[in-house]
Amino acid sequence: MSEQTDTQPVISVQQLWKVFGKGADRIPGDPALTQLDADELRERTGCTAAVRDVSFDVRKGEVFVVMGLSGSGKSTLVRCLTRLIEPTSGQLHVDGEDVLAMDKNRLRELRRHRAAMVFQNFGLLPHRSVLDNVAYGLEIQGLPKAERRARAEEMVEKVGLTGLGGRRPRQLSGGQQQRVGLARALAVDPEVLLFDEPFSALDPLIRRDMQEEVIRLHHEEGRTMVFITHDLSEALRLGDRIALMRGGEIVQLGTPEEIVATPANDYVRDFVRDVPREQVISLRRAMRATKKGEERDGTALGPNTVVAEAIETVARTGQRIRVVEGGRTLGVVDHERLLSVIAGTEGNGHSRHQDPEGGTEEKVVAR
Repeated sequence: MSEQTDTQPVISVQQLWKVFGKGADRIPGDPALTQLDADELRERTGCTAAVRDVSFDVRKGEVFVVMGLSGSGKSTLVRCLTRLIEPTSGQLHVDGEDVLAMDKNRLRELRRHRAAMVFQNFGLLPHRSVLDNVAYGLEIQGLPKAERRARAEEMVEKVGLTGLGGRRPRQLSGGQQQRVGLARALAVDPEVLLFDEPFSALDPLIRRDMQEEVIRLHHEEGRTMVFITHDLSEALRLGDRIALMRGGEIVQLGTPEEIVATPANDYVRDFVRDVPREQVISLRRAMRATKKGEERDGTALGPNTVVAEAIETVARTGQRIRVVEGGRTLGVVDHERLLSVIAGTEGNGHSRHQDPEGGTEEKVVAR
């Protein structure tokens, strides 16, 4: 996944609420009502809070995943980002511009040029060819026919549909149709791609192929993406960071490793219980301090290597792992540490890590 920078976020969401029902506007500003759970709020006011006091930033070049079970508010949230659903209250900025203050023309420009959406329902025009479907957004923008056709052909090739530009949607498989939807979104060259559970209706093998396609495109282009899903394995594969939602609220926001290794509460802990930890936890978290003589002993791997890869290396070589970054040995991972990751007991306490001058430094390991 991409490296992050400390620049201004592409999307900034602060204290966002979306409440459905009569008198919804009064809910966010009334502390007596905001403390109620969903059933109590509905019983007292007749309103439903689909998004409750949500705040997060999306960084440039990041794949930001919002996940949760059905009814958690994730799809409502992503639609609020471009005001396909009007937020009830809060602040929402794209590149520092106030989205809630945008007039109709500015909002149309946001949706057509800056933030393209890919839905679960492909929404393809059945009477148009693949090329014409891909070029549709460019047609709306008013680009000349030759220019939009050339751009469409480029995008069709990019998503792996070379030679299929003349076909109609009904002549394509579900995975191919979703590739057309992805190509259509890419064609307008948006700053942000918004995915609303785009692969949930696809067969597992096709779904995995599409996930690989998203990963490939992201590596090639570094485009900012917001990805909505109910599937934990999909979130862990795709996300630089994950916001886990429940009942309209974000219950934990962090990297896949942080969420699996240090769940914020029992709900998150139960959610990630069956995740193979060794496929998510890195050596940086698993390592222990080096002992005398271990600085050059063992097979060197980087700190971001996942434990599963280290297990394969240890099984093949019989050696412990030296965790090395920039020529410096940060720590060691031996059989005991590998087993502790699988058991979920790594990082219990402090460890003394050797510094490059031969001394030691106190460091909290993976709490």
